[in-house]
Order: sequence, then C-alpha cells, then structure tokens
Amino acid sequence: MGECFEILETSDKVYVGTDFPDEFAHSRDTKDVKGANEKAKANAITAIENLVEIATDKTEYPDYNNKHGNKAKYGWYRYTTRFGIPVYDESGELKKYNIFRARILVRRDENGKMYLYDIVTVKKETSTPLES
Repeated sequence: MGECFEILETSDKVYVGTDFPDEFAHSRDTKDVKGANEKAKANAITAIENLVEIATDKTEYPDYNNKHGNKAKYGWYRYTTRFGIPVYDESGELKKYNIFRARILVRRDENGKMYLYDIVTVKKETSTPLES
C-alpha cells in the first residue's frame, strides 16, 4: 500500500490504495473468472508494478450511478496490459509462455490522485505464435 507506479505511455502516476487488495481478491470479476484465467489473475499480482508500467489504451469511464461516491469522484480509467505465464514440460524445461490480456481499473479520487482498484477481464490470448 502507498506505492506509486508510473504508466510509461501516459506518465500517469497510479497509487496502490488500501482498497486494492480486497477488491482484487473479492470483486465480482474475481468470483466470475475460472480455469486458466483464474490462475493467471492470481499470478498477476506478483508483477503488479510491471503491469501498471506497460499499460496502454487509456479509456475514461464515469462513476455510473455514483456507485463509489467520493472514492471515484472524477471517474474511472481503464488501461490494457499483457503478461505471460511460463509453461514447463515434464522434465521442467520451459516449453512456452501463455500470454494473457487484462484491463487495469483505476479510480480518480476527489483529491485528484489515481488509485489502482482492480485487474479485470483477464483472458488468454488465442493467437498462434510464430515458429522459430
């Protein structure tokens, strides 16, 4: 908590607030995600700084129905990020990486600061990698 990361594409500073751990672990998105995507979301927490830094495609959203009040007084931002999880064969050798795309949900507080709120819509990319 209290850490600040900078999104390289936009130079936005995003703080990790006290509500992030609870939202990350107990949000509706977390409860709905299953299988490989569920495992990927759980593993994403270990690289949160990197996921925020490489985020792209900033999109603004309002606080619909004033659901979050002053916690998101100036609305929400969503960014796209990507990450890989290694896949090993039976002998423990690295076989490939499964690549996942996710959206980072950031709220803009009444103090004007941006706070990491959740990582949502984690989905495995289905593109076939180029053969080497």
